[in-house]
Amino acid sequence: MSLATMQEFRVSFRDRAAGFDWVLVLLLSLISSFGFVLLYSAANGSFDPWAGRQMIRFGIGLGLMAAVALVDLRYLMLLAYPTYGLALGLLVYVDIAGEIGMGAQRWIDLGVFQLQPSEMLKLALVMALARYFHRLPFEAIGRPLRLVIPIVLVLAPTGLVLVQPDLGTAGTLLLVSAAIFFLAGVRWWKFAIVAAAAAAVVPLGWQFLHEYQKNRLLTFINPEADPLGAGYHIMQSKIAFGSGGLFGKGFLAGTQSHLNFLPERQTDFIFTMLAEEFGLVGCGTLLLLYGLLFAYGFALAWRCRNQFGRLLVLGLTANLSVYVFINAAMTMGLIPVVGVPLPLVSYGGTAMLTILIGYGLVAAVQVNERVRGGRVGAGEEG
Repeated sequence: MSLATMQEFRVSFRDRAAGFDWVLVLLLSLISSFGFVLLYSAANGSFDPWAGRQMIRFGIGLGLMAAVALVDLRYLMLLAYPTYGLALGLLVYVDIAGEIGMGAQRWIDLGVFQLQPSEMLKLALVMALARYFHRLPFEAIGRPLRLVIPIVLVLAPTGLVLVQPDLGTAGTLLLVSAAIFFLAGVRWWKFAIVAAAAAAVVPLGWQFLHEYQKNRLLTFINPEADPLGAGYHIMQSKIAFGSGGLFGKGFLAGTQSHLNFLPERQTDFIFTMLAEEFGLVGCGTLLLLYGLLFAYGFALAWRCRNQFGRLLVLGLTANLSVYVFINAAMTMGLIPVVGVPLPLVSYGGTAMLTILIGYGLVAAVQVNERVRGGRVGAGEEG
């Protein structure tokens, strides 16, 4: 590397570091703090086994987020397809030889922690779709043949996730992808056709569901039919949720959770634990912070001057918003119970790191807007 190139790199790195927005870090830290507090309470006032590990993962994730944020957006766009290919390859591997837990084959045991490739794929799919639509002129998006490649990009991992089985993640991949298609300019009537076709094959799809998945859907319709079996989770969640009232029972004072009536209180039903201990005020505060994070993403996308960055930010924001909605609605009995964690709050290593790396991509777009005026460079459009 020549001296001139080194000087240019130092100047570019300094400019990018100076353009980093710490408001984003503050929002992520405040949301994650809810998780630390609730995981401490879930362990009956102990940092072991959940809260301490979650804090360490958050610190590592912030470092990864900062590293990604300082990467030029041109290189991130070039890495979109290779990242997708790597995530898809890992997903194939986990379906063949992955670790089995809680009736599903979703993890790769790396010794230090268990990697869940489907979490990586959420980022990779958004990156790949953003790059594909970035190079298409608006008028070309309306041509059906132009949509074949992105549809394959979506259906390939969705099918692999269904095999694990993980109906919640598969549904989320479809919802987030549909949002990117719509934001890229795909006409609404095409979604109507797809929705009608999906509705037509629902009776056929029912035959391929696992027994526990059928029970979840039937339990959603009438949880009281089996309160000690399939309906136990949602019944206990509703009891705990309603008992919190306006201000909650107090920190470490949740009876349903601390007497072990509330299942999976450190992961899927952590929002219920928040409602029981801190009430409507605590839930509203957390949802407000999520809302500010969503607003940050939409505002950045509105200012963004290139299609790749805009779709990347909107896709990642849509991914987070879908997960927050599904988890909160699930715990209140508004939708069937699925294994979807509450982002940055529920216990989980891969989920935490993936979300923070995703917001590293968001920060990279924001830095690119400040340093390069939204340009991604000539020759990088395809």
